[in-house]
Parts: sequence; structure tokens; C-alpha cells
Amino acid sequence: MASLSSPCLDLLRTAAHRLADGKIALDPLINLAGDASFVLLGEASHGTHEFYSTRAAITERLIKEKGFHAVAVEADWPDAYRVNRYVRSRSNDTTPSQALSAFTRFPVWMWRNLNVETFVSWLRQYNESRPEHAAQVGFYGLDLYSLNRSRAEVIRYLERVDLEAARRARYRYSCFDHFDADEREYGYAAGCNLSQSCEDEVVQQLTDVQRHAYEYLHRDGQVAEDDFFSAEQNARLVRNAEEYYRGMFQSRVSTWNLRDRHMAETLDALSAHLDRRFGRGKIVVWAHNSHLGNARATDRSRYGEWNLGQLVRERYAQSVLVGFTTYTGNVTAASDWGGVHETHRIRPALPGSYEALFHETGIPQFLVTFAGDERLSAEFRSERLERAIGVIYRPETERASHYFYARLADQFDAILHFDETHAVEPLPHAEAEQTAEVPETYPVGV
Repeated sequence: MASLSSPCLDLLRTAAHRLADGKIALDPLINLAGDASFVLLGEASHGTHEFYSTRAAITERLIKEKGFHAVAVEADWPDAYRVNRYVRSRSNDTTPSQALSAFTRFPVWMWRNLNVETFVSWLRQYNESRPEHAAQVGFYGLDLYSLNRSRAEVIRYLERVDLEAARRARYRYSCFDHFDADEREYGYAAGCNLSQSCEDEVVQQLTDVQRHAYEYLHRDGQVAEDDFFSAEQNARLVRNAEEYYRGMFQSRVSTWNLRDRHMAETLDALSAHLDRRFGRGKIVVWAHNSHLGNARATDRSRYGEWNLGQLVRERYAQSVLVGFTTYTGNVTAASDWGGVHETHRIRPALPGSYEALFHETGIPQFLVTFAGDERLSAEFRSERLERAIGVIYRPETERASHYFYARLADQFDAILHFDETHAVEPLPHAEAEQTAEVPETYPVGV
């Protein structure tokens, strides 16, 4: 592994956009976004205050200055759609905390925290300040864990618009009823051939919803279009989640790829939905670095893994991938899957890692962009360790649990580094409502 030379450190220090007036100078990043349709904002952990607050600051500027129409996050569709309805003044929720209360799956602090609450409040106020009939900014989920909640949402929608179709949906989805709403139990039984799978039923149901699109869409204008789109997405999620849970007892690589493929499909569908409305939809994505950096530039590609960032980069030339890093500090995380959240002290980054190299600059916080700087990019195309902390932090197995190899300048277009970071603060009482969920794949809990 190459060490960082003094000339390279000097080059990095020169290229770094430092803290200014209490905030990182974000203008170069906003300029880099240019006319992009997708800006993907990562994070090196699911529990760091600076990552959430900076993503919110960037997103607010992209919305106000670049006309972005949506925020899509690493969260389940029905939970995020409740927030979407709130920020667009289409729900009975009266506070951001209420709108976020649907997030009960472990880890609840990932979306029920003070940073997200503040951003959701800002988004509601921004939409309310818009002129009548002007475009409003939505909030959507990309993940696929909500199999049971999504099938309930499909039936609820059909009960409003087509009672016979609702009857068919209840019959098809009853295939899952033998497993007491436990996706893991279903996945084990179907994946190990102990029970017939529900694959045919979920495919038929998605096809049935799509077949009636014209009829359902010509009801109440934009509201009908949004409601149908959400129902279709829930039906798509049930189909993909069924495959995911069935596959989780067979291949870790397979389930990782299925999950990120679903995120990409959801992003494609959302983009097409916004294109129909605005001519060209523009979306900000919030997810972990492991999902948003181009997987082709990491060692995971050698194991046959892809991710959302790679798929976006391959499909959309007008996209910007932004990573976040930290050297040390505190993080909100659990010690084991499904456990209570704790404030962990992050060990200083391993020598030779990108985070350790950034620490050597002596700059507490900075932005660096690789686009247009070939000398800097060349220095950061050497393969080095990069850290990934998910919802679990295991310092006792730091190297095995939280590091992988990457070529940073090929993985991301820009990096925001915070040398010392602070733990995100969960909303009060959120953890008391937390439910268990299937453990996610390596890196731990991302």
C-alpha cells in the first residue's frame, strides 16, 4: 500500500476547501452538481451528526439553487412516503416527529433523529412557501425491507379504487399469512424448499396493478397519479422483497445485489414519475458510502457485488457521487443487531487508510473535488483502505468488520472529510417502538 508523499500532502492541502464561517465552503460542490439529474450524498456511518447536517445543507442548496424535486433515502418506501405526505401538506400529521414515527424497524435512530427532524421541518416550510401550483419537493424511500407493510398498503389502495382488485390482492398475498408476518421465517422456508414460494403471486399482483394503470390514473388528477405511483411501488417492493428474503439463506452477494438493484429500480421509477410531471426530474439521494460510491472502484467488485452508485453511474451520465469520511470521534450505533443504541468512541483510522491520510493534512474539515483535477485524482487512484461503519460498530474487530479497499478518485467525484465527528441524537422515545429486522450484509449494517 502506497504511503502519502509530502508533495501529495501539499497537493491535497492546496485542493482542500476548508471550514469557512462555521461551515465547509460548499460552492465548489454545488458548482460540480451543475445540471446533474442525480446527486448522491453518502455517509461513512449511520450515526454521525456532521454527515446528516451537511447532507441537509447541501440538499437545501440543491433544491433552492438547482431546482431539485425530490430526496430519496436509504429507507423503506411506506415509512418515507408518510414523511412525503407530511412535507407536502397531505397528511394528518402535525409535527415532523409524528411524520417520522412510522420508522420503527431497527435502527430507528437512522431516520428518527434530530438532524432528520430539522430537515423535514425545513422541507415542509419550503414547500409551504412556494407559489400556488408550483412544484413541491418530495421525500421517498429506496429500500426493500417492508414486505408486509407494503402488501398492506397495496390492499389499502385497491380498497379505495377497485374492490374486486383488492379481493384478488388479498388472496395472492395470503400466501405469506402462514408465517405470522415474519419475513425471515418465510425466507427460510421458501429458500430452503421447505415451503412453496410466493414468487408467482407477487409477480401476478404487480402485473395486475400495472395493467389497470390507465383506469386508476384517470380519477383525481395529480393526487390520483401520486397514489397510484405509490401503490405500484409498494407492489414492486413486495415482488423484490420476496426474492430478497428467499435468497438471504442462499448467497450474501446475491442479497446485496438484489437490494441495490431494487434501490436502482426504485430510483428509475421515481425519476420517470418526476419526468412526467416536470419534464426532467432531479433527485438527491442519501445513503451509506457503501451503496453510493461506484462499486467498480472497490474490492467488493471482485466478489461480484455491484451497488446503487455503480448502477446510477452506468445509466446516467449526469450524476455526481459524493463520499463522507471521518478519522475519529463519537458515533451512535449498536453493538449487536437489534440492540439498543449507544454512543461509541470511534478508534483513530488505521494507518495507510484514506481517513488517516486526510488526518495528516491537519485540516479539521474540508471538501475536495476530483473532477477537473487530474493530478489530485491520479494520487487517489491507488488502492487503500476505506472505513465503513453501519448501524453496528465493533471496534474489537475494526479491520475485519469496517474496512475495505477502494480507489477513492474512481469511487467518488468529491469527498467531505470531518476529522473528528459527533454522534447523531435520536428522537426521544423512538427506541421504545423499535422492532427487529433481518441483519444486513457486510460492511456491518449498511
